[in-house]
Amino acid sequence: MRKKTIPFEGKLQVKSGDNVIVLVGKDRGKTGKILKVYPKTGKVLVEGLNVVTKHEKAQPTQEDPNPKGGRVAKSVPMLASKVALVNAEGKPTRVKTEVGKDGVKTRVAAKGGKPIAEPGK
Repeated sequence: MRKKTIPFEGKLQVKSGDNVIVLVGKDRGKTGKILKVYPKTGKVLVEGLNVVTKHEKAQPTQEDPNPKGGRVAKSVPMLASKVALVNAEGKPTRVKTEVGKDGVKTRVAAKGGKPIAEPGK
């Protein structure tokens, strides 16, 4: 029987493309880039972190009639509360939003007060 996912009712402070540091768990202290955010479950997928080994069966298709199965290492999503945004000095920080004089909201690091670079810009 499949586990039921508990819906997440908060607001995530991180976006895909942000650099984060892991606060707890086997990857504690490591940094990585967020590849995908899952707001319904409150999880994030971090590049190269929280890696598990999956046993995959070879599934033949029309394009590849002889695929290879076996043990595959892949990243799995982790709770967003276990990661923190990295500020300019490389330290974990929380996020504040400030409204500029021109009325544009910007994300600012709580430690240091420097603006956080928007992913994709």
